[in-house]
Amino acid sequence: MSLRTAFVRRLGIAAACGGLVVGGASPALAGDDWDDHHGNHDSSHDSSHARYYKGRISAPGGLNLRDKPTRSSSVIGFAEYGEVVSIFCKTPGQSVQGNTLWYLLADGTWAWGAARYIDNIGASPRWC
Repeated sequence: MSLRTAFVRRLGIAAACGGLVVGGASPALAGDDWDDHHGNHDSSHDSSHARYYKGRISAPGGLNLRDKPTRSSSVIGFAEYGEVVSIFCKTPGQSVQGNTLWYLLADGTWAWGAARYIDNIGASPRWC
């Protein structure tokens, strides 16, 4: 097997497993959803396209944003107290003071924030 074939195979496996992130985009984004996530929403799109939810950071010292929905995963960002963030979806993860929900934030870097420290503004986010 050539080096190129091995690379292409690994790339395909990574993409199929959701482990491929190119240019800061989330693996959850595909096709026309790209426009919705970059402020180019066309009202003619159907309702199946992703939408953002909003939340406000309630952690007094701000909130570390992580690469996985666990407190032991790498910190890849930070949100200040009172900052309004865009939430893509929610998923169960490691418990933080009795709350097992984590939000996937879509503000620049796709990162996870503990829902315990993010107050919803409006509707509760959809499940990932």
